[in-house]
Amino acid sequence: MSSVGTALASSKRVRQKRSQKTYDALIGTTFKLLQQREFDAISIAELAQKAGYSVGAFYARFRSKDELFDALLAQHIEDRRAARTRIFASGTDETLIGDLMEDLVDYFWTRRRFWRAALIRSMKDPEFWEPVRRQGLELGAWLIERISRRAGRPLTEPEQANVRFALQLTLGTINNTIINRPGPIFMEQVPFVEQLTRAFRLVSGYDTVAAKAPPRRATRLTSTSPSG
Repeated sequence: MSSVGTALASSKRVRQKRSQKTYDALIGTTFKLLQQREFDAISIAELAQKAGYSVGAFYARFRSKDELFDALLAQHIEDRRAARTRIFASGTDETLIGDLMEDLVDYFWTRRRFWRAALIRSMKDPEFWEPVRRQGLELGAWLIERISRRAGRPLTEPEQANVRFALQLTLGTINNTIINRPGPIFMEQVPFVEQLTRAFRLVSGYDTVAAKAPPRRATRLTSTSPSG
């Protein structure tokens, strides 16, 4: 490559790096602003100013606030996958569920305004929710695989269904608390994590499945007793 070509390639990498830096700053600043107010209350002008860029810089990367929110969801998916990998790598069989529940509650409480906006949008745009649904299925599969290793055998279909339903109850409880705050225990309270952990372990059979032998398939026995 000529010196001119090398210079052009280097300049392109610098521009791309700067563009990514601006993109990341806008995403990070949006999450910070969401700790203070709802997404609809955040203006593009305020976001750009807080991030240290112009409104033009925003529109160079996002066509609208809806597109910005798509990017927030993509970052959410990436963050949750990283957290899942970390928790499953470090958690012991005894601590895994408690660690997972604590992480889920802490994350969704911290980002509750983002998640509330995501839940509301999902009602209007089911396609928007598809990556979240896939991620939930992935987490369920990881839990089933981990419990299977703990039990030393593959889980039966009913046992797998119990694990997936326990996860559905967990996420549904978090979502309902963020939207409606029904009580009597709230997400910011320590008992919320404790009760969520207890409920998951109970419904999933986490503490009993390892001790259970897989159920035998029923067989029809031919009677050998004399007739009459």
